[in-house]
Amino acid sequence: MAEKWVATEFGSLDGLTKITAVTSAPGAGEITVAVRAVGMNPADVKGIQFGQDRAALPLPIGYEIAGVVTAVGPEVDRAVGTDVIAFRVTGGYATELTIRASDAFTKPANMDWAAAANLLLAGTTAADMLRVTAPSRGDTILVHGASGAVGVSVLQQARLAGVRVIGTASERTFGVVEEFGGTAVVYGDGLEERVRSLAPQGIVAALDCVGTDEAIDVSLALVLNRTKIVSIAAFARAAADGYQVVGGTMPESLAFRDSQRQRLVDLAAAGDLVVPVARTFRFDDAPEALELLASGHPGGKLALIVG
Repeated sequence: MAEKWVATEFGSLDGLTKITAVTSAPGAGEITVAVRAVGMNPADVKGIQFGQDRAALPLPIGYEIAGVVTAVGPEVDRAVGTDVIAFRVTGGYATELTIRASDAFTKPANMDWAAAANLLLAGTTAADMLRVTAPSRGDTILVHGASGAVGVSVLQQARLAGVRVIGTASERTFGVVEEFGGTAVVYGDGLEERVRSLAPQGIVAALDCVGTDEAIDVSLALVLNRTKIVSIAAFARAAADGYQVVGGTMPESLAFRDSQRQRLVDLAAAGDLVVPVARTFRFDDAPEALELLASGHPGGKLALIVG
């Protein structure tokens, strides 16, 4: 039997409920994973707050986990006892889960459970943003929200590609931006002028991880080619202003992100991609953890620890 967190209502976190359910045996191409850590992402909260299809209730929560393989189905070349990371799962807030084997990857030994469970959603999102803006070695790009989970992954992946990043952040998180190779700049009034002074040669692309009007306005002012501006949060203005948006449900983004999972795991195994975790919670404390996540100021990645 597995314990799982589900949402029984939309619009509020008040309907979070922990249930007990039988874990289905793995079928062809499937594995069962004993979860050790659950990765937490803003999408977990958004699915609850903005969901409308009541037929989906009770709604399973969570998209990425890390754990140990406990059973394998037919046509699976995976050993019981293997430590794995899994991303693009359904209902990851669980103590045990049966998933497609193709969505699981061997966990790097140098990553703890909490970091491993948080590697792939943010990492593939960052890779997707770099794909659509396509900066070249030696270019300078602007990243709004560079100290957040996606921003930190952008910083690392850009640095590996030889791309310089100027990253917006609050002054208290400048150290995070600089630790991962970026040049930190405080957001707020005068941002455009501050960025221009840091990049007299110009900004080639802008990647928006926050979705504010300031981020979009400054990006439009600094980047001549609007196809080199991408947002994962400011969807409303995209059509009128001509910049790009990407999301995990968009077919092109989905296919690309899935193709990048093994590459990102390999980078993590080599020590070239790390995941700072701000705080962990017991599995039973998922409602408290989700409240912090919903506040918009979690201070970094969060994880639920099972056991």
